[in-house]
Amino acid sequence: MSLRGGYWFCSLKSDIIKPLEKERRRLIEGMKNIFSRYVSQFDWTKIMDELVSKLISLAILFILFLLAKKLLRSMVKQILKPSLNYVRQDDARKKTILRLVESLLTYCLYFILIYWILSILGLPVSSLLAGAGIAGVAIGMGAQGFLSDLVNGFFILLERQLDVGDTVRVTNGPITIAGTVSSVGIRTTQVRDADGTLHFIPNRNIMVVSNLSRGNQRVLIDMPISAQTDLDKIYQVFQQVNDEQAQKHPEILDGPTILGPQIEKGTGRYSFRVAMMVQSGSQVAIYHLYYKLYHDALLQNGIEIPTTFSVTP
Repeated sequence: MSLRGGYWFCSLKSDIIKPLEKERRRLIEGMKNIFSRYVSQFDWTKIMDELVSKLISLAILFILFLLAKKLLRSMVKQILKPSLNYVRQDDARKKTILRLVESLLTYCLYFILIYWILSILGLPVSSLLAGAGIAGVAIGMGAQGFLSDLVNGFFILLERQLDVGDTVRVTNGPITIAGTVSSVGIRTTQVRDADGTLHFIPNRNIMVVSNLSRGNQRVLIDMPISAQTDLDKIYQVFQQVNDEQAQKHPEILDGPTILGPQIEKGTGRYSFRVAMMVQSGSQVAIYHLYYKLYHDALLQNGIEIPTTFSVTP
């Protein structure tokens, strides 16, 4: 009985599975035929030839672009640099002009590269340019910032507000960045601060430029003193330091001149002020040197230097 039941079950299973398997194979075969007919519509030899041709064209284009970029930099240095030597400009100004011209020509090269990439890929460049005119209305607001950078950068260079190598303070509202100008471009200005950080500042965000490298600089040293200190004694100590340091620092053009006691508005802090004119670029070193000399001389003469201050009513 069990053998007959098993035989019947196997026969039933075979009768059900065989038609399903046959249907599955028929569907697979049908899909293969559809795919084959679809694929056969294409001329794959032509497609591969065109693909290889475009890849070769793109490779040649990128090689030409890199060569043109390198050649461009060499031409700018060989042609423009000698021409600038006949113009009465300092080295920083010449370097700024060279970088600006190089930046402008590089932008043009990138534009040409993009144009030819689109052409090689078979995209309708003329239609894209026409569409760009329509899209320009949509992206106009976004382009305002870029145009502002260009215009502001142009006037920064035209008015010679700063040059590469200048020590500057760039201010925009509460934000101030101080350092040395590394590069001046048509869109951004690069300033490297004292700790080595390189700041990329959009030209439109430069509201005030304080250039510390133009002309001689004035150094003011305010040494804090107590209101009860003998001013005549402080004057003598400071004058002694000035006499000892005389002729040692040729970068000091005028002074040091003792201006005497000062009272800071708002805090009521008392200080003793000395002023001097120094060559551009030496103001920080001279300030720290003389501040230390005055500080040590006061302590050696028994004059206390207050560390806290009270506000006078």
